[in-house]
Amino acid sequence: MSRRIPADCVLPDPAAVHTVRSADGAALNVEEYGPADAPLVVLAHGWTCSTAFWAPVVNRLVADFRVVAYDQRGHGRSPAPATADGYSTEKLADDLEAVLAATVPAGRRAVVVGHSMGGMTIMAAGGRPGVADRTAANLLVNTGPGALVDELAVLPPAVRPGGLRRFLHRQILRSRLPLGPVTALSRAALKYATMGPATPPDRVEACAQVVHACPAKVRFHWAGVLDTLDVRGGLARIAAPTAVVAGSRDRLTPPVHARRIAAALADPRGLLELPGTGHMSPVERPAEVAAEIRRIAAPAATPLEETA
Repeated sequence: MSRRIPADCVLPDPAAVHTVRSADGAALNVEEYGPADAPLVVLAHGWTCSTAFWAPVVNRLVADFRVVAYDQRGHGRSPAPATADGYSTEKLADDLEAVLAATVPAGRRAVVVGHSMGGMTIMAAGGRPGVADRTAANLLVNTGPGALVDELAVLPPAVRPGGLRRFLHRQILRSRLPLGPVTALSRAALKYATMGPATPPDRVEACAQVVHACPAKVRFHWAGVLDTLDVRGGLARIAAPTAVVAGSRDRLTPPVHARRIAAALADPRGLLELPGTGHMSPVERPAEVAAEIRRIAAPAATPLEETA
């Protein structure tokens, strides 16, 4: 039996729901929240998640922002690609560009926020005029630009040989097994791998419901993309002011990635490391993530000293 989830982990009623077509014709589910004339925020979720993942952040922004959230291809209500060719960082960048073109009116720009694979999407799209022209600032949350398997910390430190660790981490990442229903065991495993130790059970449940809804085939194909990910070239071409958020207990994208990103940015606007937080900062610490969005959205935003 599923546990109840926190009220803020339920999305509010959307102001609009529509389908956007990407460059290859892929259909993307797009949902918009908040006043139409308010400052724009576009949210790109991570691997195995969906628009529902962003609910705690959306609920903290919806009164003052027009928040656009979309389901990455194969996730949520966006259909899975028909072939393996539909899974790539280039496709992720195409999808983001299509969503921005459809939801950011001419002459306006949005704060673009990406969590995990969503952050990799922003980096993959770095330097694209169709993205840059519609971006006021970025926030990269719990993400990395490459070498993900090398830095994974899911296995305990006792597994020391580097080659063995990489092999086992790759097997975990690319598992084809369906997750099945949410159980006490699966909640415990998800919390260990993706969330901080102090995360309340109801927030673990909220994440579990989202992650377990991702089809095993989609999870596997995107895992293959993440296995060989390298978006460092795009990261170097991002010109917009960009801030970074990391979790000190993130096992999937440890803080070393955030520090590498911050060092490579052309216009860094701060690195916020959340103590005790895992990979799911938007659910674990939504107030802090929403506050970072508000900070970089402020017209008078100026570079801040890096914090850790």
